[in-house]
Amino acid sequence: MATQAATFARPIASPSAGVVLPAFTLWWREIVRFYRQPGRVIGVLASPLVFWLVLGSGFGNSLHSTGGGQQHYLDYFYPGTLILIVLFTSIFTMMSVIEDRKEGFLLSVLVAPVPRTAIVLGKVLGGTTLSAAQGLIFLIFAPFAGVHLNPLQVLLVAVVVFLVSFSLTALGFAIAWPMDSSQAFHGIVNLFLIPLWLLSGALFPLTGASAWIRAIMHLNPLTYGVEALRWLLYPSQGTVFAIESAMATLILFSLVMFALALLMANRRSTRPAA
Repeated sequence: MATQAATFARPIASPSAGVVLPAFTLWWREIVRFYRQPGRVIGVLASPLVFWLVLGSGFGNSLHSTGGGQQHYLDYFYPGTLILIVLFTSIFTMMSVIEDRKEGFLLSVLVAPVPRTAIVLGKVLGGTTLSAAQGLIFLIFAPFAGVHLNPLQVLLVAVVVFLVSFSLTALGFAIAWPMDSSQAFHGIVNLFLIPLWLLSGALFPLTGASAWIRAIMHLNPLTYGVEALRWLLYPSQGTVFAIESAMATLILFSLVMFALALLMANRRSTRPAA
């Protein structure tokens, strides 16, 4: 009898929903949510496009390429603009973490029998898919930058764009997770992430920069993404880093940022909006 009572007294563990299905559901929610807001889609593509055309046309032929000779700035700035599109989309899709908290959706997910890994994976892969897709759409302007890609180049560019998207989205998740204010999120982006892009070789070559700027650019993971794209898009121009070292750095950066996102999700509990 005592044994039977002890059996009934034991708490019944809630069955876990696993990782794949919850992650897929959150991934799909990010996709649908983004494309229901066409203004965001247009803004993500239009702003960097205007930036590319204005700056590229303004600097014109004033840039000397890494391999010697001259390179039109429209061509040089093209990989940096692609990274800028990926940066904007990756970071700002993670504003949905703050919005989900305010709406109470994230709290509902957290109390469900779903591992935190599934939550992070679903949100990060959703943002990665969106940012990578937006970046690859920008490839339609490649002929205007003197780039004519074969299928293998397109595949390799897609791999680089995916790695950059994944790492930046995971970073955006880690930043957004403890925040309750979208204004604070914007402040962090403007203070930290835009300079990260500016010092990636997107606007000016690493070789001609001051010594202390070169040191920062060597430590900047985005530099390796820009250089990998430049190597794939303009193989005859020459790059600072070999494609193998650039890809290895991007893979390592992606793993570190995803680990950081997991750490933040497991350390901070989400509070319901006031």
